[in-house]
Amino acid sequence: MRSRWTWLVLLTLVFPCACYACLWDEDTLEMERQQYPEVHELIAGHFVRHSDAYYQWRIGDRTTKSVDQRTPEDYNDIAVAYDKLGEHDKAIETIREKMDRWPKENLYESEANLGTFLIHSGKFDDGLVHIQRAIEINPDAHFGREIYQQLLVQYIIERRAAGADLPLNPDKEASDATEPKPRVAGFAAYVKEHRGNDAQDGVEAEYERALKGVLGMVRFGKHDSPILMEAVGDLLSATDPANQLAARAYLRASFRMTDETKRDAYRLKAENALAKQVLESHGDKLRIVEVSLKNEVDQAYELASQIAADEGAWIANGDRVDEKFSEKYYDSPKLDFAQAQHDARMAIDSERPNGPVMIPTEDGSWKPASYRQSSQPRPRFSPQQVGAMIYFGVFFIGAIAVYVVIMTRLPKKPFE
Repeated sequence: MRSRWTWLVLLTLVFPCACYACLWDEDTLEMERQQYPEVHELIAGHFVRHSDAYYQWRIGDRTTKSVDQRTPEDYNDIAVAYDKLGEHDKAIETIREKMDRWPKENLYESEANLGTFLIHSGKFDDGLVHIQRAIEINPDAHFGREIYQQLLVQYIIERRAAGADLPLNPDKEASDATEPKPRVAGFAAYVKEHRGNDAQDGVEAEYERALKGVLGMVRFGKHDSPILMEAVGDLLSATDPANQLAARAYLRASFRMTDETKRDAYRLKAENALAKQVLESHGDKLRIVEVSLKNEVDQAYELASQIAADEGAWIANGDRVDEKFSEKYYDSPKLDFAQAQHDARMAIDSERPNGPVMIPTEDGSWKPASYRQSSQPRPRFSPQQVGAMIYFGVFFIGAIAVYVVIMTRLPKKPFE
């Protein structure tokens, strides 16, 4: 009987640890970044891509040739440039002209491009037809991106037929840390239903393939599309741990919303993605991620502005723009997410009634306190990690003490 009491006490003491939520710190985001390389940069828009000036130059450069001298590649370049500039009707017209001239040449590329241009113009049903034709011709091209493009378009059509706007799958209420993870909803649930349940290597592998496909659309399409960002957030939310990246994707979608109701709906999805993250000492966790993401988007804007300035200069000088671009931007610069988070914490601290905590410097001036100083090596453990270790240490010692006290006071034969 004493052994039964032993198990009861142990389970009672250990159970709170099982319910303890995920810790929050800079390392948590770094682990998510390692698990999903480049996802963070794609969400923020911090990746190398051409400027509008480049695409305008490309159209002018390719159209200097007479129509008879243009190659299929020239038509692809012109059509894609029009699409990037938002002139979707001209893109569709150009690719159709190519298909009329070469009805059997590069048919996969033509069908895939035409389907994409139609989708970008809002003609989802028409675009879906051509995407399906491209898949029939070459289902493995672009690591199967068109498969998930088709799936996403079908999802959009179904959601809109059901009366959904944006978000396509809004959360009905706030969740909390006790909600089971992962959260499979929205596009992730659609992927699971139509492909995941039959995947030989499991639904998790299917989520990863779908995420890779959607991220390809982000990189080569409209990178800040709310629909694409929502799909990314849904797929990241279906895995664990990717809470902070999923929240960033939803917040990125919210930045594009001019309607306050839609913006708040995306912010609720972001808040629910962070539900299991432990609140750190710098204020509201959604606010931290939101301000950090805005800082990261600012970095992305600076990179895009630099590229635009370089391409404008190369065009004005008559340089070989494509060669210059490849030479300078062969490797995409990494996002300084740590600095973005640091700046966010300091900004949030400055909003407090008493302002940020100030510490003296060697020259006698004062500066805001921060555990992460750019001029100093980073401590091995952040304050929240130290706090967590202290919490579990104290809890463990207390558990042992309670166990010993209970066991010494129990009668050897309590029911005699």
